Amino acid sequence: MKEHIIYKVLENSIAQEMEIEPGDVLLKINDQEIEDIFDYHYLVNDEFIVLLIRKADGEEWEIEIEKEYEEDLGIEFEQSLMDGYKSCRNKCVFCFIDQLPKGMRETLYFKDDDSRLSFLQGNYVTLTNMSTKDIERIVKYKLEPINVSVHTTNPNLRCKMLNNRFAGDIMDKLEILNQGNIDLNGQIVCCPDYNDGDELVKTLRDLSKFIPNMKSVSVVPFGMTKYREGLANVSPFTPERAQEVLDIIRSLQEEFLEKYGTRFVYASDEWYILTNNELPDEEHYEGYRQIENGVGMVTSLRTEVVEELKNHTQTNNTKAITQKVTIATGTLVCDEIKKLCDMVNEKYPNIIINVVPIINDFFGHHITVTGLLTGKDIINQLKSVEIGDRLLLSETLLKSGENILLDDISISDIEKALQTRINIVKSDGKSFVQTIIKGE
Repeated sequence: MKEHIIYKVLENSIAQEMEIEPGDVLLKINDQEIEDIFDYHYLVNDEFIVLLIRKADGEEWEIEIEKEYEEDLGIEFEQSLMDGYKSCRNKCVFCFIDQLPKGMRETLYFKDDDSRLSFLQGNYVTLTNMSTKDIERIVKYKLEPINVSVHTTNPNLRCKMLNNRFAGDIMDKLEILNQGNIDLNGQIVCCPDYNDGDELVKTLRDLSKFIPNMKSVSVVPFGMTKYREGLANVSPFTPERAQEVLDIIRSLQEEFLEKYGTRFVYASDEWYILTNNELPDEEHYEGYRQIENGVGMVTSLRTEVVEELKNHTQTNNTKAITQKVTIATGTLVCDEIKKLCDMVNEKYPNIIINVVPIINDFFGHHITVTGLLTGKDIINQLKSVEIGDRLLLSETLLKSGENILLDDISISDIEKALQTRINIVKSDGKSFVQTIIKGE
């Protein structure tokens, strides 16, 4: 029997009322053993449940609970999945983790491919770890949405790209989820001469058969670091090849919009910036279904900045605000950030905003996104820059919940090295404007 240690009991919760405490062990619900978080969420939804709890002294309590349907018990477990994470068995030709240098913190090298994390945290999974039984459990428990790294629906090509001879049954697994009316989102990491061109067209048309249960598909370009020794030969996209991908996506968007009433497939922001195409407006993204995948992030930020600045009327007080700030950003969005700063300057003309693109020497110059910058590169490239009153850095640089960057350099380390004060900017337009003006 699996035993699940209770890590935390929330204040004023049902669990606290029942005198359940941290350190207690959950053994069963309704006389059923609990394998993982799937079982737990399914079983605790009922209006009447019976918990079997073992207390610290070894005594076992059988606790009867009457509650509202889907009302939470207020229990958190030592492991979020109530089970060990399932690691990825693939060796994808585009895998970023395989392109990391040696010597980074150990957790960065763990590759998860766990559908339970897709349900809980929105992670994308290949489904290669899952048996038909596992897929059917998702349907039974109605655990959604499930975010799937598809990449291609061509069985032979998918086996090749994922370096997994069992990866070719993706359409069969998606069909089970589709028949079970599970909400899905798809992702395609596009690699030149692998899954672009006609293969991309085929994949997107295949996936469109799952509309409306499959809500969206994002297409993102392969990201190449300088640490690819011994890995498959894959090249980064040139602007010309990127334009071909963008043309395919645009053409299919029109087709899907007419046929299904949704654009369904969305290009990440990199495609537009790399090809010097104007980014679409907010309506194009239909609610930003894949913004965490870099789809519509710039448009969303721009829209929010515009809305926030409507609340700022230029007065003598705004003109009196005089300061100089520096924003360090990845090279990909540098020009877009400068445009946003120009908007701020229209209301606050005496704030000098210096936007500095940081070249990614750590991972290689093909990596251009802000979230993959390191403290070392920021320090080295800003040493000779007159920063002014404050340095602004995006929260996307930081490890979740900590002020540490990918290379384990902390915000305080950067402040000491550059002798400046740092403000962290959250990923929304209001924070962008307010942090420039007030440092908040």
